[in-house]
Amino acid sequence: MPEGQSSSSSRTHTAPGEGESVWLIGDLIEVRLSAEDTGGAYSMIEETTPPGGGPPPHRHANEDEAFCVLEGEVEFLLGGGTVPADVGTCVHAPRGTLHTFRNVGTSPSRVLAVITPGGFERFFLEAGEPVTEGSSGPEGPPDVGRIVEIGRRYGLEIPPPPE
Repeated sequence: MPEGQSSSSSRTHTAPGEGESVWLIGDLIEVRLSAEDTGGAYSMIEETTPPGGGPPPHRHANEDEAFCVLEGEVEFLLGGGTVPADVGTCVHAPRGTLHTFRNVGTSPSRVLAVITPGGFERFFLEAGEPVTEGSSGPEGPPDVGRIVEIGRRYGLEIPPPPE
């Protein structure tokens, strides 16, 4: 049996470059630990975001999220307020709270997200475009309608932008 794996096929650790990765709305999403790895307790993803990028404002019906900024400068939207966040800042977004983050720096940011309970990483893997060897970004513009529809199945609401 490979090191780091148990008989139930879950990982006990993930080295850099391991785990599944996808492009989603211009961001690189890396599943660091899946619900399968944690007995369903949580999922952990790492999101690398180009300057000016980030997910659209959204809320989760079923999951809480905790974020930690690993690199760069980001700004979080939580409910009606914003939180500037540089390296080491951690933010909690309880389920039902409208939230997002945006890279406000001049270089890519890296944010680690812990999502509880686990399972929401399947949204990223289903909605995203698989990362292929040598790819440096998505193949074209995102199909937002498809992403919104997949999100609905995972209890994700992406409200339309304000007028």
